[in-house]
Amino acid sequence: MPTYVASVRDAKGNAKKEKIVAASPKEARSTLRERGLFIQEIKPAQEFNLGKFNFEEIQTSLTSVSVKDKAIFSRQFAVLINAGVAIVRSLGVLAEQSSNRKLKKALLEISSDVQQGVNLSEAMRKHPDCFDDLYVSMVEAGEIGGVLDEVMNRLSKLLEDVARLQNQIKAALSYPVVVGFLAVAIFLGMTIFLIPIFAKIFQDLGTELPALTQFLLWVSGVLRSWRILIPIVLFVGGSIAYRQYYKTDAGREVIDRLSLKVPLFGDLIQKSAVARFTRTFGSLTRSGVPILTALEIVRDTAGNQVIANAVDASRRDIQQGGMISIALQKENVFPMMAIQMISIGEETGELDQMLMKVADFYEDEVEQSVKALTSIIEPIMIVVLGGMVGTILLAMYLPMFKVFETLG
Repeated sequence: MPTYVASVRDAKGNAKKEKIVAASPKEARSTLRERGLFIQEIKPAQEFNLGKFNFEEIQTSLTSVSVKDKAIFSRQFAVLINAGVAIVRSLGVLAEQSSNRKLKKALLEISSDVQQGVNLSEAMRKHPDCFDDLYVSMVEAGEIGGVLDEVMNRLSKLLEDVARLQNQIKAALSYPVVVGFLAVAIFLGMTIFLIPIFAKIFQDLGTELPALTQFLLWVSGVLRSWRILIPIVLFVGGSIAYRQYYKTDAGREVIDRLSLKVPLFGDLIQKSAVARFTRTFGSLTRSGVPILTALEIVRDTAGNQVIANAVDASRRDIQQGGMISIALQKENVFPMMAIQMISIGEETGELDQMLMKVADFYEDEVEQSVKALTSIIEPIMIVVLGGMVGTILLAMYLPMFKVFETLG
């Protein structure tokens, strides 16, 4: 029901504004009169937004549609279509149930477009923030082949696998991030507040402070003075420069190539990229999307510019009549086992099934790598945290030993 804002006066003549939800302005007036208010003016709430800003629209624009949101929508949409519910009705029902503002708005607009005769894929293409090229291409293939419900099931499975992979990586990084934050917080708290107190006590006693205590006291002075702005400015400036450099094609390629060679993390990045590439490529080809079109789509979903360039180069070779496995092997980016399995899939005519098996294998590899990485990082973080606290405690206790020596 719409919301109205009314300028009213109460029984004492005091002017104020009242917000009321009603089916029509007439109903809103009747409700306000029953409350003993004298109505001067009533308008829809939208006209009373501050300036020209519509906060609901701003909130919707800031909302993002997650992989999980799309997976849930795809699964529910497939069930409704398989049950014989019309597409327009299905979109309307799912829009009403959606808790995501942006997705809800997009589904209502898509439903309106489909009702006017626009294809579902074309209607979805108008909302790239909700449905990317991969999603739209698979829906288009399902429309052409008359197997939209099956394609939506594949899409939901694909998105669920992607979400599961992302959650595994986030879970692996959450522990070191939390421990690292606590370590920094404890170090700053003890350095800024605790060390100066002990240092003043020892100085009053006339004790010469050890080099370690003097160094931490200097660090404490820096943290409590304007000089702390220097590393902050350098860090912010470096972050901005890094982002600007990464936005360039050359910078993105250099950084992504280096990320593949980082110890511990490089292997994980490569395996997750291969799993995402093969899962997406297999889903597209199984849904009937032409191989060249599928490669063009997965190039942008690889998540790494080096792998994206390799996929693009292989697409050009295939366009000239080459094989996928040979084209990918030339770039020397994909693991040899993945290339061999893709080659077997091409020879047997079961490329989509082999791609899915490759994706399953490397997703398991990513899961195992994440567990191994977590088991390595946990003791390292504990040692770092203990070392930081131990160093500060040592800096406080060393002067005490000198005091005891002096008294002795």
